[in-house]
Amino acid sequence: MFTGIVKAQGRIASIEPAHGGKRLIIEADALAGFGLQVGDSVAVNGVCLTALDPQPTAFAADASPETLALTSLGKLEAGSAVNLEPALKAGDALGGHMVSGHVDGMAVLVERSDAGDNRQMRFEAPAGLSRYIAHKGSVTLDGVSLTVNRVDGNVFELNLIPHTLEVTTLGRLAPGDRVNLEVDQVARYLERLLEKRD
Repeated sequence: MFTGIVKAQGRIASIEPAHGGKRLIIEADALAGFGLQVGDSVAVNGVCLTALDPQPTAFAADASPETLALTSLGKLEAGSAVNLEPALKAGDALGGHMVSGHVDGMAVLVERSDAGDNRQMRFEAPAGLSRYIAHKGSVTLDGVSLTVNRVDGNVFELNLIPHTLEVTTLGRLAPGDRVNLEVDQVARYLERLLEKRD
């Protein structure tokens, strides 16, 4: 379980074939503070992966063919920047919202504009996921917990503050870029509960 509060930006050092998928070697100086052990979960651009061969400033993680096909991890190259968050530990503060690291689909950036030091971004969600996105609700994009400012059909708008632009990869996005989208778990459970009542 994660919170969507990015703890570090990492860099893909290399990508190697592994077990029919790919092994990502991820570097970040801040990893020294994570205390990663073999088998720990780490959100990489919002995708829950298992840490392998942890080093003070690097770790490896295997991505299956399905993960590579259904998330933006399949488009990563050596040198790509990624958002990193270690799994919650008992007693950790829940600063964002409850995030599973199980990506629901990919959203596309359709428009961005600066508003002072902030940046407004409009994303289009897959049609099947837009019903879970609500005004002032939460979404996770590439592992970042964000509040929805406006919803118009399949398009939702976010406002990114300077801190978010600085400490995550979202500030680098250009129109047409695709990001990993995880909708709020509460919306999914509510839908399921209401189905059971019918």
